[in-house]
Amino acid sequence: MSAVTLRPERDGDAAAIRALVTAAFLGAEHASGTEGAIVDALRDSGALTISLVAESDDAIVGHVAFSPITIDGAEIGWFGLGPVAVAPDLQRGGIGARLIEAGLARLREMGAQGCVVLGDPTYYARFGFVSDPALAYPGVPAEYFQRLVMTGAAPAGTVAYHQGFNAAS
Repeated sequence: MSAVTLRPERDGDAAAIRALVTAAFLGAEHASGTEGAIVDALRDSGALTISLVAESDDAIVGHVAFSPITIDGAEIGWFGLGPVAVAPDLQRGGIGARLIEAGLARLREMGAQGCVVLGDPTYYARFGFVSDPALAYPGVPAEYFQRLVMTGAAPAGTVAYHQGFNAAS
């Protein structure tokens, strides 16, 4: 494999992104099987705020998505990270971390207030995410739902992801 470069998603990438995301989550412990459809639904609705790919040898080997969330029904400049996916044979090699860091940097450049993620607290702590009992996402263990404040005060309330997360495969 040659060097991995990061770039924004461009026209013509959708099918490769869907295939990659589907393959990356196949057999994952908490996967819904709809992750590829979620990215498509976010894109189709104009809610895919940031979509970055990792590319090697002209093949997409990683992807990260960021989309707007609401807190107590209001959009306040906060975003959700996910899904993030890396080709199964390249996982645990740092590609996902590079995509996340690049996406968070873009959110900061856009003036985002913060970001939430649903995932492994140990993994996401390296990016500054922390659990916060004042910010809730119903139906999941609280320690797996985390936030990263980029500017301003930490919000309180109940988070809802974009409707695209209800997509079926």
